[in-house]
Amino acid sequence: MKDRAKLRLRIAQFLIFIVLAINSFCAVDFIVRPNLYMGAYELSGEVGRVVMIGYGILFLMWQVPYFFALAQPIVHRTSLIQAILMQTIGLIGESFLLQSIPLEHSLLRGSILRFIIFDAGGLVLLILAALVIRKTYAKQ
Repeated sequence: MKDRAKLRLRIAQFLIFIVLAINSFCAVDFIVRPNLYMGAYELSGEVGRVVMIGYGILFLMWQVPYFFALAQPIVHRTSLIQAILMQTIGLIGESFLLQSIPLEHSLLRGSILRFIIFDAGGLVLLILAALVIRKTYAKQ
């Protein structure tokens, strides 16, 4: 039985790792290569560069609970719940944001739609991680 609990823990950590790795890669890429993303948000020049780097910094900051959830998802289940809530807020907020962008801004809408898809996928993985180890939570 102990082996099954360990396997569930490793599966949950793997799912959390996927979300954390993708989120962190995106954050670092926004910081290191802001020029690649400015056009997708209809930004340019120094202001666009600084805004993209700022987004990257924010994305990186938001990953803190994911690290704790990854390290010990059972012990730090609050961090896993926080990560799930953060992904949910992102998904809902971006969905509302998409609805507010006029149709003629198709490039901008496409960028926001990618974030919606990205956050929806991350949310599914985090919920799966929580479900995989839910029996272990009940025992503690």
